[in-house]
Amino acid sequence: MNDVPSSRLRKLTNEFLRLSERLKQGGGPEKIQKLHKQGKLTARERIELLLDKGTFSQEIGLLVAYDEYGGQAPAAAVVTVVGKIHGRECVVVANDATIKAGAWYPETIKKILRAQEIAMRNRVPIVYLVDSAGVNLPYQGGVFPGQYGAARIFYYNSIMRRYLKVPQIAAVMGMCVAGGAYLPALSDVILMVEGTSFMGLGGANLVKGATGQTIDNETLGGAMTHNSISGVAHYRTANDEECLEKIRCLVLELPGKEPTRVSIQGSRDPLAASFKLYDILPEDHKAPYDMYAVLETFIDADSLDEFQADYAKEMICGTARIGGITVGVIANSRGMFKGKQGEPPRFGGIVYTESAEKTAYFIENCDRHSTPLLFVQDVSGFMVGADAEHSGIIRAGARFVEAMATAAVPKIVLTINHASGAGYYAMAGLGFDPDFIFTLPTGRMGVMEGDSAVQAMFGTQLEKLKKEGTEPDEAMLSEMQKVRETYDRELDAKHAAARGLVDAIVTPEDVRDSLILALETCLNTSNPHIGPFVLTA
Repeated sequence: MNDVPSSRLRKLTNEFLRLSERLKQGGGPEKIQKLHKQGKLTARERIELLLDKGTFSQEIGLLVAYDEYGGQAPAAAVVTVVGKIHGRECVVVANDATIKAGAWYPETIKKILRAQEIAMRNRVPIVYLVDSAGVNLPYQGGVFPGQYGAARIFYYNSIMRRYLKVPQIAAVMGMCVAGGAYLPALSDVILMVEGTSFMGLGGANLVKGATGQTIDNETLGGAMTHNSISGVAHYRTANDEECLEKIRCLVLELPGKEPTRVSIQGSRDPLAASFKLYDILPEDHKAPYDMYAVLETFIDADSLDEFQADYAKEMICGTARIGGITVGVIANSRGMFKGKQGEPPRFGGIVYTESAEKTAYFIENCDRHSTPLLFVQDVSGFMVGADAEHSGIIRAGARFVEAMATAAVPKIVLTINHASGAGYYAMAGLGFDPDFIFTLPTGRMGVMEGDSAVQAMFGTQLEKLKKEGTEPDEAMLSEMQKVRETYDRELDAKHAAARGLVDAIVTPEDVRDSLILALETCLNTSNPHIGPFVLTA
């Protein structure tokens, strides 16, 4: 492998991989062993058995909350994954019982809702592997109330069930108590495991305190009880392995996907190997590089058909194929570009009036042709200054944003370096509900860079000192440095991933597989991909 050991991308990728491995241990070896002694598999072991062997799957939100709760809530105690079951794209939500018995943190809700939104928007089946003690009581204020509290999960359950016809399969594979019991109850099918699963609005201890009745959990709400007495559950299985195999059978019986209008041809390997990205991206994130070379590491060979290639070159627009699937690629080209006659050169990564208008027109064409959009983002914002304002940059930018926001086709985002300012919004930022949003470990998401923030906050004072012929004192220099350090910390891709601002950090080796799976998931439906869900007429 031709890599550069000291490269910034390599260093950040290795940091991410080490963190990922640690987070995937959940509550740690002792908690895993304890679960095994109970005859149960871990959340990740269950997912591995559920999904097709040897196929690529994409974990969503692995880094969420990793830097909160003293590091005691890896992945927010829930594993959310997009993968394939009998070749069918599915979303899987699995409580991690090695962490506080799978209890819900505020961020657990955020992850479950995001997983449900992926299933709703793309009309793919969703499987819940339930093993949770319910609300994490010390944090109930961030879990229970509010528009996007736990109730939203049950709202989405209901919308999927009544209107969207999104298949929901729930397997109670451990504890499922209190309001959490409504998640399987609002699903299409409920499976339970003998001896290890319990489902009830209150456990035996709560029943004893509330009613004085003495009863054990198995008699109160075990697998046999809910299959033979209450009729709440639909299938009883002997163990985790049998339960997961039954889910696979149920998915196999589901109706097939909708036909797609998107052009799909035979897949072709990219021109460049994925690891070439380590050489292409510069050490300095502000330095130029060849965006075409980046694209060649994950799009099908010789498939890019560029749109208006000689106009507004700071923005690359064109159709290409990824895994044989046609996509409309919109990418910020980095570097310097010749301006119009008599005008100064243009900076790559900046959106000008002409590039905004070009991109808006291209998006509208893709929308008319039902072509999914891939935004390859390395944007520092829209151009500012007298020339830009007089050229109508505000109106052109608004047209760009409106075209992107109202396009009914799938939208996928891959951030390379910068995701800054209003350019981040125009390039399908999270607020515009892209179907998937990924970043390389080098991604930097924020209003602006640290140096720009220092200039914005201290510029007037610095200018005054300059006029007086003096320099900033130690206190001011210290404050300026604190701002830079804060921005550097918050611009890190891991910071964004920890707060659910991206679905996943992807390594160069996984970019193509991640994009192909995302596109295949999106093509399950021809319904509009706008907002968390669109009700059918």
